[in-house]
Amino acid sequence: MDEPLLSDRRSELGEKESDKWSSYQYVGRAGSVIPTASLPGTEVSVEEIRSAAAVSDAYPPSIHAPLVGSPPPYHHDQAIVYQGGYGGSYGGTTNELHRQTLDEVEIRELLIDHVGHRCCWGSRPARTWKIQAVEDCNVYVGTLETFTEERETIKETEPYLGGNVDGKDKGPEPGIWELDLRSQFPVLFVPFMESRVTIPHSETIEKCSDCGGRGDIVCSTCNANQEPGFYKANQMMQCPSCYGRGLVAHRDGSDTKCVKCNATGKLPCATCGSRGLIKCETCHGGGSLLTRNIAIIRWKTLSTRKVSGTSGAASVPDDVFHRAKGVQLCNTQAYQCTPALFADSFFLNKFSSEVIADRAPVALTARVICERHTISVVPVTRVTMTHRNRSFSFYIIGYSREVYLKDYYPSRFCWGLCPCLEWLKL
Repeated sequence: MDEPLLSDRRSELGEKESDKWSSYQYVGRAGSVIPTASLPGTEVSVEEIRSAAAVSDAYPPSIHAPLVGSPPPYHHDQAIVYQGGYGGSYGGTTNELHRQTLDEVEIRELLIDHVGHRCCWGSRPARTWKIQAVEDCNVYVGTLETFTEERETIKETEPYLGGNVDGKDKGPEPGIWELDLRSQFPVLFVPFMESRVTIPHSETIEKCSDCGGRGDIVCSTCNANQEPGFYKANQMMQCPSCYGRGLVAHRDGSDTKCVKCNATGKLPCATCGSRGLIKCETCHGGGSLLTRNIAIIRWKTLSTRKVSGTSGAASVPDDVFHRAKGVQLCNTQAYQCTPALFADSFFLNKFSSEVIADRAPVALTARVICERHTISVVPVTRVTMTHRNRSFSFYIIGYSREVYLKDYYPSRFCWGLCPCLEWLKL
């Protein structure tokens, strides 16, 4: 007898915050420039934090965390602080102040050490070739880091098997930007951090759509051709051992009773035991689902980097300069940074404006927390060595004096037989 799957039976449903935040190092205000030398001990009160955030009404200052501090920029991990004024135009005073003075012995030692780390390079050119020219090619490096917070909402569903429900009867559901996440707020300018938070009072109980709230669904094995919503119980399947005969035939022509089906020729459905129904896996047989809203919060730092240098350093990749140790000319931090102001350098003012103008785009679901803008000068020395009619050039970069040699070195002995793999251009 056919029975309706959807019957009338239904499942029964049943730290105190401080008034003041701890202060944190906050370098500069919007439109200001503070030398790095003045950073230690510079602190800002909660009122100043709020006023910096209040520049835009997009990010309510009430959800700021106890911002304890921020790590240094990527390429300033060991930056040397420029103690003097900002003076100096491109190729002028600043270059003079930060020129690397290297004699021939130091240049050869740096190159020999660099060559010594390559298993198939010979040191003879570094030791014997003539140093034809030593040229200063100082490079300016500008960065703008935009620290953002992005929030989005997703729905999470799980089987409801009883228990308390935090629904709208417990209070109004807050908006995603009304969540107070001060306890989870990361250190400023972390590269990336993600957090998941359940939105309070967002839980609801819904009837499982897969089983219609019954907890069971029709067995697709023994009720494959039934009309939607109906099933037949006690459906038997043909025994695969005797093919429904109840007897097993042998080669000598004799028959014996099939022990698998006890000579009936039929077996209960292996999937549901001939109930006609199986437990719904979506709701685990409960017939109800618990749905809640989850807030996904992502903090990330968007970086804009720019390099300006002479044509002599054009063959060096920008990443090399960003990693180098240089002199930090300015470091400002504000809700939204503006171009730095150097009283006697039109070039640096223009360079800073170009870095700010290249600000990375912010997603529509994100809001800016604050920005940090830095400008550094990296000392670069280009050395040209000659021997007869042959020559090659290399660079000594930064105050750590790292050697960069792009392609050509006259003494290489690699034919793919050593582990350096340079013959593969990897």
